[in-house]
Amino acid sequence: MSQTPPRSGKNVLGGELQSCCTDPMTGFYRDGYCRTGQSDLGLHVVCVQATEEFLDFSRRVGNDLSTPVPEYLFPGVQPGDCWCLCAARWKEAYDAGVAPPVRLEATHMTALEFASLEELREHALPG
Repeated sequence: MSQTPPRSGKNVLGGELQSCCTDPMTGFYRDGYCRTGQSDLGLHVVCVQATEEFLDFSRRVGNDLSTPVPEYLFPGVQPGDCWCLCAARWKEAYDAGVAPPVRLEATHMTALEFASLEELREHALPG
């Protein structure tokens, strides 16, 4: 994660990317934004608000997001926390009927390579 993050980006609505969350500090670059770059192989671009149902699903499919991993500056995600989620994981949860709510203004346009704007809008948090 030593790569310098991109300074700007567009969200799925075509506007300037907004901050997702700083408590806990999220984003691949841990700067609060769901930006991506060459080092971000998981494409952590979808700003979600975690739900217990989604976190349980993610744990069942092999990605435990609730357990802290301090060596990666990962505090563990709890229900209600906002977090930059991998686009493929969000789509997988969507297909399983457990997609967490999304902040569209803070979701990077790269997410549209995995899910349609209509799918994301179905789970949009009030702006």
